[in-house]
Amino acid sequence: MVVSRGRNPSAAEIISQVVQAKGLRDRVITTLGLLLLVRLGIYIPVPGIDRVAFQSFIQKGGQLIGFLDIFTGGGLSTVGVFALGILPFINASIIIQLLTSALPQLEELQKNEGEAGRRKIAQITRFVALGWSILQSTIFALILKQYALPGLPAWQFVLQTALALVAGSMTVMWISEVITERGIGQGGSLVIFLNIVATLPRALGSTIELAQSGDRTTVGGIVVLVLVFLTTIVGIIFVQEGNRRIPIVSAKRQVGGAGLLSARQSYLPLKLNAGGVMPIIFASAVIFLPMTLASFTHSAWLARVAGYLTPNSSMPWLYALVFFLLIIGFGYFYASITATPADIATNLKRSGVAIPGVRPGSATAQYLGAVQNRLTLLGCLFLGAVAIIPSAVEGATQVRTFQGIGATSLLILVGVAIDTAKQVQTYVISQRYEGMVRQ
Repeated sequence: MVVSRGRNPSAAEIISQVVQAKGLRDRVITTLGLLLLVRLGIYIPVPGIDRVAFQSFIQKGGQLIGFLDIFTGGGLSTVGVFALGILPFINASIIIQLLTSALPQLEELQKNEGEAGRRKIAQITRFVALGWSILQSTIFALILKQYALPGLPAWQFVLQTALALVAGSMTVMWISEVITERGIGQGGSLVIFLNIVATLPRALGSTIELAQSGDRTTVGGIVVLVLVFLTTIVGIIFVQEGNRRIPIVSAKRQVGGAGLLSARQSYLPLKLNAGGVMPIIFASAVIFLPMTLASFTHSAWLARVAGYLTPNSSMPWLYALVFFLLIIGFGYFYASITATPADIATNLKRSGVAIPGVRPGSATAQYLGAVQNRLTLLGCLFLGAVAIIPSAVEGATQVRTFQGIGATSLLILVGVAIDTAKQVQTYVISQRYEGMVRQ
């Protein structure tokens, strides 16, 4: 196959590499096989549960159960061995990210210890995920206790259910790490991607049934909702790929006997949406907190507060406003802990790189901070719009077959698809240059 070094690989070249190149083919097969194993584990039932009674509880569980069920691919509603899925590992990763900016020991491991430090942080994350899965499994088993089959002691049911869920969660975490090391893409993200995609056929089937049984108004509402989702996906792609290119210039350097190397001009990319989907996940967790506490404490005033913080409440504008403000707040918070202008300015100064017209050091940090604040504001406004508009359109059209597959799910689907496609392209390009070197 004749290829060009100056362009990205075409779809035909990628398919050819997947079929012919053993390395890429093995990675793709490994990824698909392990993802299939994750799906099969969801349908291995946890024993001792009255599933008819539990299904009625799920239908009354509201948005919290539906939101979590999407990330487990229906594992919570089916009460499979992999019911918790990758959720404990995600929670552990978020906790470690937050603690890294707060604890100097973890920050030292991440910044100055290199690969060894990253491995230690990964090991700490696994232990935190184990503890988190034990906590979540125990709480879930206590909730399921009232739906246990008669004749089984309560303590035995809770113990065996919690052990099964912990084992399943740790297995999913191990599978995701194997995919990251030996497959294509980031394992944890692909597991979430698969779980979200697994809920789409059910939503599409319900939408088709509604369109066939509904009138023209219902069909028009479905068309409007689909157009909004497609427009949102296009907007997500542009924002996820959008960045501000700040020009930087490296100083002249003396290299051996080659004399002075001329100054090189390049750019420093700052992403428009540096936080990705994390601000929406944090905001969703906080806005669902009153509902979660009310379900455990049976508090009347918490239940009243939770009732207002839902899209279907008597004041949906209050839910939209609180959710929007939470997204903006967490967007700034997450941007402040992931990309620190002072650290970027220090690294540029150490490398002999400067921004034209800006003095190195504190002036560069202030300049980058101002740019980052403006980019974060634009990114957060976009995230807030993406989170609110689909829910508002669902409420206006009264088409709720896609309920749950909202902003968070769309961002994850688009982001994971883009990252995985880029990794495949990178592998194909590396194979292309290896072939040129052999020639």
